[in-house]
Amino acid sequence: MIPEKSRLRAAVALFSAAGILAHLVLRFLVPGFEAWASVPLYAVAVLGGIPAAAGIAAKIARLEGSADVLALVSIVAALLMGQYLVAAILILMVSGGEALEDFAVKQASGVLEALSRRVPQNAHKKSGAVLIDEPVEAVQPGEILVVLPHEVCPVDGVVVEGHSRMDESYLTGEPYEMAKAPGSAVISGAINGETPLVIRATKPAKDSRYARIVKIMEEAESKKPSLRRLGDSLGMWYAPLALALAVGAWISSRSPERFLAVLVIATPCPLLIAIPVAVLGAISLAAKHSIIVKNPAALERLIRCRTVIFDKTGTLTYGRPVLTGISWAEGFSRPEVLQYAVSLDQYSKHPLSAAIVAAAKAENVLPLEAGQIDAKAGQGMKGVVKGRAARLTGRAHAQSLGLTLPPPEGGLECVLLVEERFAAAFSFHDEPRSESKSFLEHLKPFHGVGKVMMVSGDREAEVRYLAQSLGIDEIMAEKTPEEKVVIVSEEAKKADTLYVGDGINDAPALRAATVGVAFGTRSDVAGAAADAVVMASSLGKVDELIHISRRMRTVALESALGGMALSVIGMGLAARGLLPPLAGAVGQEIIDLIAVLNAVRVAWPPKVLTDY
Repeated sequence: MIPEKSRLRAAVALFSAAGILAHLVLRFLVPGFEAWASVPLYAVAVLGGIPAAAGIAAKIARLEGSADVLALVSIVAALLMGQYLVAAILILMVSGGEALEDFAVKQASGVLEALSRRVPQNAHKKSGAVLIDEPVEAVQPGEILVVLPHEVCPVDGVVVEGHSRMDESYLTGEPYEMAKAPGSAVISGAINGETPLVIRATKPAKDSRYARIVKIMEEAESKKPSLRRLGDSLGMWYAPLALALAVGAWISSRSPERFLAVLVIATPCPLLIAIPVAVLGAISLAAKHSIIVKNPAALERLIRCRTVIFDKTGTLTYGRPVLTGISWAEGFSRPEVLQYAVSLDQYSKHPLSAAIVAAAKAENVLPLEAGQIDAKAGQGMKGVVKGRAARLTGRAHAQSLGLTLPPPEGGLECVLLVEERFAAAFSFHDEPRSESKSFLEHLKPFHGVGKVMMVSGDREAEVRYLAQSLGIDEIMAEKTPEEKVVIVSEEAKKADTLYVGDGINDAPALRAATVGVAFGTRSDVAGAAADAVVMASSLGKVDELIHISRRMRTVALESALGGMALSVIGMGLAARGLLPPLAGAVGQEIIDLIAVLNAVRVAWPPKVLTDY
């Protein structure tokens, strides 16, 4: 909302209220000044009516307000009939309603304001034993900084000295503090615990996690809530109905006052205010749950999606391998070959090493002392364990030595050689998220999803293995980003489609889907292309977004249709001459208040936002 327009609306509302109050005081409380009682109303008509009518006319000219036409006609009709008090109340209704909307926007957007307040302004740069404060914008990757106790971390980085705990709940949604030690990653916006940390910056402030969140929120804030289209679609039949009823009342009674009375009570503020308030409340509620809604229209479309397409790595899986099988040669045992492997891998940074170390720990297999450790590119990790030469390498290298190996099981693999003889083959698969299976199983019965697909650039054997474990029947493997776009576009033609992904290669597909949701921790590009960004990578957050969407639409329709129903009753009374224009104006104000207060409920966090 442009600040000047917001201030003008508030000023017109206050001026109109003051004019109405002055009129009532002069008319009823100050003897001898009754003749001057209409002067404040004339001032409101000129100084308040012109800006209010001009704003409404501008929206109608932009084809944005099929329902706004009623408000404009009502104000003009009241002025032409000399009903200046009614006109003043209508001006107050319209400008006050818009001022209330501005206030609601500010309240619903409080998360952005809170984010902005938490943005660090300075960083403590370490220069020898001295700390030098410098603007956070000047921090460059590689610089050594100190994060003091209870201070907000200024940039993303890595701990190089110190032990502490950080509260990352505002950023990740995790309800606990994270331990930090040398080598631990820290994210901007997290609050440090009771001891200082020395960190090395890995990103400039403008590219850090926290700055990214603020930027995405600002983009969402600048977009007009496009669910207003729901109000316009309702107004397409409501406005003609009200005008026809008003004209009919005028013709049947030959009283222009009945025409005005019907229009006054019909002024559609529940459409003009309550729906945007509901949308912005949903955006605020989502942000509190670490979900940034970039395109408000997605909130309307999401609950209509009947096809859900998932990327694999980092979306349905954690994006890290886990040991799923061991085949060992005769003369060895599972614990023995696992002990050989972990004894070497405890010195390795290879992605598969962590999986072997984790498996050995789970099976209580302790590593042995290994000597002569050597890791040459293309030859794997080798050393001496229990006095025997051992090597972890790939299948291709083992076969180049003329060794016979068991057939591969699919997925990732490494081979253990002892004294240059085959000892064991270790199979790995990408670890599925603990919530993936239950989340997928609940989509059809709870959300009416008709088709669930997985589209991935990974090898078919790996994709099929995961699909079978999760119960997904339809898969597309080894697909390029261009091929993903074609698949998603074709599915979107058949039914509204939700695509969930997290990598740069998902960005085109996210854009092509009816609604694109990105896990925002791995790729800025994917986040930029998505309609919504889940900052805490979790399928549960996707479910929360679906529920927020459903809640928003339900409450928005309650407010709009409920307010319109009350207005229709009032129109019937006005058409029969039972509700004069002034009483109709007061009645409409009460209807507006009820509709807006109901819409504000969307921002109130419910006890439960998931159903699986």
